[in-house]
Amino acid sequence: MSLGDDFCIVCGGKPPLYVDRLCETCLRVRHTISKIDDRIQYFRCSRSGTIQTDQGWIELKDQELHELLVQKNLELNEIANDVVIDINAQKIDDRNTRVFIHVNGKIMDLPFKDDLVTILRCSNGVSPAASRQAGNYFEATVQLRSIGRKLEDSELNLLRQSLNDMIENLPNDPMHFITKEGPVQGGYDVVFGSKGLARSWARELTKKWGGKTKESNKTVGRKDGNDVTRLTIAYRKPAFDVGDVLLWRSEHYRVFSWLPNGATLLKVAQNHKVGTSWRDLETAQVMSKKEDQVTVTPLNVDSQVIEFLDERDWKTKMVQLPWDWNNDRENVELAYIIDEWISLPRLTSQGDIQSH
Repeated sequence: MSLGDDFCIVCGGKPPLYVDRLCETCLRVRHTISKIDDRIQYFRCSRSGTIQTDQGWIELKDQELHELLVQKNLELNEIANDVVIDINAQKIDDRNTRVFIHVNGKIMDLPFKDDLVTILRCSNGVSPAASRQAGNYFEATVQLRSIGRKLEDSELNLLRQSLNDMIENLPNDPMHFITKEGPVQGGYDVVFGSKGLARSWARELTKKWGGKTKESNKTVGRKDGNDVTRLTIAYRKPAFDVGDVLLWRSEHYRVFSWLPNGATLLKVAQNHKVGTSWRDLETAQVMSKKEDQVTVTPLNVDSQVIEFLDERDWKTKMVQLPWDWNNDRENVELAYIIDEWISLPRLTSQGDIQSH
């Protein structure tokens, strides 16, 4: 070797040389592609089962947890590239899991491989949401009421079930909990840990069943220089539903659909719709509930009336055809109002007139 030739600064070996003028042998002695601590500590909420992460307390499956902890704690050589990581977990007990980590990659186009082992150790913790729930923390109350009458148990069950259905379709949020709930004089109250969840449910209620809401806020203290408030939303359900028949301004109307501040009514006698406010409807009288109406198959049809079998007394009755009748139809919806049957224009589930 001449004095002008390159050489390894550790062993004096000949080229090829790599990082820091090291030969391949010395490079492999001084450099690894990865490293990780022998033990990694993490915290699981003893109440909710959520895991503490940099993004807060979240739900994670075991595989997701292992990958997250390895990703956070595995240190890769900054000059490595084409790195591939494979993880295999072996549960030791409820608090400890052994994880085998296989790392393949390249440094200066030389293949490197590491086989690492670490222990993931779980410690108990309590998430802020679980702590609040255990302490009966709440931010909002939704009060279920009706306009001018008492809510029936079947109605309350239907309204309450809509909350469960809505929560199932929302992204997981530890603050989406119910502190308490139950019947009160005049209705039913649900107390929430989240104002956002309470407002979302109130919007869902008015969308499905109409009615109106009224919000009020009460200041209960201060935190970090800001007022701490609690929200109360009073939801008042109408005394009628879509499909019911009302007597309003001396005419029969069918409730067609909900408006933000009232309802659209469809006249039973003719093809005429009218938008009304809740104030307008204060004098409306429910003449036939949707669940009390019947659907019949006509025995005979002429230009103006149909004959049908009344199953209440098993006699043949006649009723005038609805204004939306056509010969393609097979059934007619009827409502029994003040000792006589009347035929009804049809509605879809969305409150639209069915196409003929």
